[in-house]
Amino acid sequence: MYNSIKEEAYRCNMQLPQLGLVLFTFGNVSVVDRKHEVFAIKPSGVPYEELSPEQMVIVDFDGNVVEGDLRPSSDTKTHAVLYKHWKEIGGITHTHSTYATAWAQSQRDIPIFGTTHADHLTTDIPCAPPMSDEMIAGNYEHETGFQIINHFTENKLDYKEVEMILVGNHAPFAWGKNGMKSVYNSAVLEQVAKMALLTEQINPNAPRLKSALIKKHYERKHGTNAYYGQ
Repeated sequence: MYNSIKEEAYRCNMQLPQLGLVLFTFGNVSVVDRKHEVFAIKPSGVPYEELSPEQMVIVDFDGNVVEGDLRPSSDTKTHAVLYKHWKEIGGITHTHSTYATAWAQSQRDIPIFGTTHADHLTTDIPCAPPMSDEMIAGNYEHETGFQIINHFTENKLDYKEVEMILVGNHAPFAWGKNGMKSVYNSAVLEQVAKMALLTEQINPNAPRLKSALIKKHYERKHGTNAYYGQ
């Protein structure tokens, strides 16, 4: 019944080591089935080279296992919260990729310095603050989802336009219309994070990209009259 999302989740997870976004068993990708209100996610602690589509675990939007013999990722409840509240997400990727995680550990938004960044979004990449002691002591992974949602709400960000975030002192999450787009966004986030770090090392006073270039680069890919690609 869930073979399609299991297969897609498997393919997406296997992209993470190929793209250099994970080490050992760090990270996970999930893919949603909106009709049945479930998602497929990587099993916890299983090395990527040992994964198979059959091992993907099916979970509902409350974090309960629906199908599978293995424990799902420890981040499953975060995915569940995001799917439950953000209805247009089709896939979620969580990694501890080096550069994005370094920015998260620094508790800083990633400034929009260049056109590579602007090709994908028009704002700094947000960094939610570290979670409160009460949230950490509670249902931690569940509360992580709300830390992300609350940061978007408080800062009037649209999850359909800004498809990535850093969680302070933790690591990045990215999402998209399907699993592969969430992996793509995760890879873009890592590359932009690396570029931003190098930019600040070369010129600590580097200015943000000017508005005209932000508008031009974003709209040529995503605007009404977009002309990038075929």
